[in-house]
Amino acid sequence: MSRTNVDQNEIAKFEALASRWWDPTSEFRPLHDINPLRLNYIDERTPLAGRRVVDVGCGGGLLSEGMARRGANVTGIDMGEAPLAVARLHGLESGVQVDYRQTTVEELAADPDHAGQYDIVTCLEMLEHVPEPASVIRACARLLKPGGDLYVSTINRNPKSFLFAIVGAEYVLRLLPKGTHEWKRFIRPSEMSDHLRQAGLDIHDLTGMTYNPLTKVYRLARDVDVNYLMHAGKPSGE
Repeated sequence: MSRTNVDQNEIAKFEALASRWWDPTSEFRPLHDINPLRLNYIDERTPLAGRRVVDVGCGGGLLSEGMARRGANVTGIDMGEAPLAVARLHGLESGVQVDYRQTTVEELAADPDHAGQYDIVTCLEMLEHVPEPASVIRACARLLKPGGDLYVSTINRNPKSFLFAIVGAEYVLRLLPKGTHEWKRFIRPSEMSDHLRQAGLDIHDLTGMTYNPLTKVYRLARDVDVNYLMHAGKPSGE
């Protein structure tokens, strides 16, 4: 499964918004707000400096550039042509070097030059937009070196996440464009854990991300009812 695990409607959503990816006041403000949390979470658990990293579903390059600034050798992959063009242009303007490629993670993992070559794989805010998230997880695992680390984030599936991530974020607070997410594609932590274990990975951590609409601040928390991050690792003996 490679190109078949791509939802063209999802790609089109982000293609249409690509020009505003780096505008912190745009529809991508939530990504700008949570990016420092995501970066610190990764960097504290697996120091980025000198690591070879692939950012799956990199979009306009917000996380990719952040990791590169911290000393990582980053490859960013996405299937959206317009977001990648924005990412490359911003990299030229900022002077931050990232290798951007239009490909699926399954295709990259099938390439012997990439399989088993990465210290870190990140797949953040992407799994809820693909038909088969388990296929993405398996491919991410194939890209990792023995002892490598995978970081994923997505949205839990329960009544609270429907209320907060769709009704609240898209219709009431208008933090995201209407239709950004489909509740049925959200992934419970237990389901994510199954995907990770079936891909041969060990689970190291589960952490939530919460948003305070009064202070407009995100923070890491124990509450995983809506947004959450997971850290998994490939056993060093593989």
